[in-house]
Amino acid sequence: MALPDKASADTAAGERRDASGRNTLRRSIYSVPVTVTVSIGQKRLSVSEILELQPESIIPLSSRIDDPVDLTIENRLIARGELVETGDGQIAVKIIEIIERTPDENA
Repeated sequence: MALPDKASADTAAGERRDASGRNTLRRSIYSVPVTVTVSIGQKRLSVSEILELQPESIIPLSSRIDDPVDLTIENRLIARGELVETGDGQIAVKIIEIIERTPDENA
């Protein structure tokens, strides 16, 4: 009688070695670039307020500087993070939470 865990491990290893077109396509997907958007806050403005904007105008956002930021791909939340400054003065995001998807959300 075969052990289910060993059988599934053998199948997974076999798929990695499989040179079929299906597996080649699966591996190539990992190199497709996607845009990750970091949302730091929002503010609802009227059209007249937008038309009044000038250089150096300040728009207060709905969040504070130390609030978590949302990371999205195609408007789907994938993670949350905090803003940090890199050694060379750039802004970066430190991931603090990965958002788990339920099977029905993956469709």
